[in-house]
Amino acid sequence: MLGELTIATAMVVLTVIIHGTGLYFLTRILRLEALEEAAEHMGALSVRGILVTLVVILGLFALHGIEIWLYAFLYYLIGAVEGLRESVYFSTITYAAIGYDDVAMAERWRLISAIEGINGIIMIGWSTAFFVTVAARFRRF
Repeated sequence: MLGELTIATAMVVLTVIIHGTGLYFLTRILRLEALEEAAEHMGALSVRGILVTLVVILGLFALHGIEIWLYAFLYYLIGAVEGLRESVYFSTITYAAIGYDDVAMAERWRLISAIEGINGIIMIGWSTAFFVTVAARFRRF
């Protein structure tokens, strides 16, 4: 159990670092865009503003994708789930807390997948809070 908790903790730390770094860079993009909007007297609902919002959404998807794939590679490398495709599928639905019959997961590694579910919920919540602040810029208009 200690080994599982150590691996799971390392994965949580890694995903938090990735997510925080990604949100930092998305915030920088948004700040630069806000300066451009102000300088050019453009609204957030302009074509450019909508494209920036799309970039943010795709950036959030990319962050979650990276985190999901990290867990999938871990499951695949330790033999917890049979096959890379099944590992990615298992990781995706675990991360998003959709649920899955954990028969696909080797019993000795199930604690990691349980923690991935909690980690995913927190990361998705963090992204949601971030996106709500992004969407708030549309209220100005």
